[in-house]
Amino acid sequence: MTTRTRTARRTACAAALLLAVTAFPTSAAAATPTTGHIEGRLPSGATYTMDVPGAWNGTVLLYSHGYTPAGAPNPARDAPDDATKALLLDRGYALIGSSYATTGWAVTDAVPDQLATLTVFTDRFGKARRTIAWGTSYGGLVTTAIAERHADRIDGSLSLCGLVHGGVANWNNTLDPVFALKTLLAPDADIPLTDLPDQTSATDAANALTAAVDSAQSTAAGRARIALAAALHNIPVWNQPTQTPPAGTDWDGQQANQYEAVKGLLKVAAFNWRQEAESRAGGSMSWNTGVDYQALLSRSSVRKEVAELYRKAGLSLRADLATLNRAPRISADPAAVAWMSRTSSFTGKLTKPQFSVHTTGDALVPVQTESALRRAVTAAGSSALLRQAYVDNAGHCTFSPAEQLAALHTLEDRLTTGTWHGTTPAALNTRAAAADPTTPARYVPYHPTPYLRPYDLAHPADGR
Repeated sequence: MTTRTRTARRTACAAALLLAVTAFPTSAAAATPTTGHIEGRLPSGATYTMDVPGAWNGTVLLYSHGYTPAGAPNPARDAPDDATKALLLDRGYALIGSSYATTGWAVTDAVPDQLATLTVFTDRFGKARRTIAWGTSYGGLVTTAIAERHADRIDGSLSLCGLVHGGVANWNNTLDPVFALKTLLAPDADIPLTDLPDQTSATDAANALTAAVDSAQSTAAGRARIALAAALHNIPVWNQPTQTPPAGTDWDGQQANQYEAVKGLLKVAAFNWRQEAESRAGGSMSWNTGVDYQALLSRSSVRKEVAELYRKAGLSLRADLATLNRAPRISADPAAVAWMSRTSSFTGKLTKPQFSVHTTGDALVPVQTESALRRAVTAAGSSALLRQAYVDNAGHCTFSPAEQLAALHTLEDRLTTGTWHGTTPAALNTRAAAADPTTPARYVPYHPTPYLRPYDLAHPADGR
């Protein structure tokens, strides 16, 4: 055997050993725990990351990250942002999380990958004194799925700006505004709203409807109709921190803010993200058969603005609602609904405490999702295990580090004492100021209006 051959074999064996240790943590690795920053790969192909302080306090936080579009970089993350991460590590928390094996509506990968990451952590560092699942945005859906279906692996859960209403409700509520826009602004255009065959067709549909919205924004009648579509998604009138909160009767200012959010919805979730989710579900999981749009608008948080803009435009709101109610409806594929319901909808049956927090000005995942969660949990008889709180800020997941730590400490207090304490806005703001006095504390009293298209496993006939 030549020297070159022996060297090549040694190199290949070393590479194979390194891959095995990285992909499949062994008992040897578990026997020599280390602290610091650790990265690895799960058998599914997902990567994981762990940050363990030298003075670990015994609590591990299993972080589920938000939605990653197909084709986008998909790194493992173990905290929502660097500032919050630094505060948590300074206080002794171990932080872990995975990338999920795939991007998009990846709940069937995300849940097992998160649990596998927790197993890797336990094998390496031993069983935590306390395990808390937490997540932001789509990660709130993943967290809630873990809380309902794998409660034996955690002690409690924290959802921040989460899709706690579940997948079927999410996609139905995303359908309603685009149905209104197409019906009222582009009735003769061939723009598919569901059953999108590929990403190219999704992009083409998004661009076509966005062009119709841009054109409509130049007229009073068009602006009123855009506001109607926004109301069917409960898009708030202040939905980005960069916007100036409009006055209560500044209907044009309110609509201008919603217009930008409507275009954002079209450009991301309504078509491209839908197409990816449909490809997983095997068809369209959304429908509006049987939906009364006049009744939906009557429950919207921004119905007054819509009425005023229609009046200002000299347009009949009643006539447009009648047009929506007469328009040909969209049916769902029952098998796709069953898949989305089985993988991504909730029973509301909690067995461990959950704390759910939302900003009041969220356009992508409206604050009304919290009403849908409360409805399901109440029907399941689990209300005592749930608490909800609201932060007065615009945007999606725009929490300060102080607000996030206050929510975590409130949940921890519940786990320690067996009783919820300090869940009022004043108490949460006090906790936030103590946790990080350098960032805002903006918890406020708030009661969200009803979610317009709720669907959960406690009410399986809703919306059919």
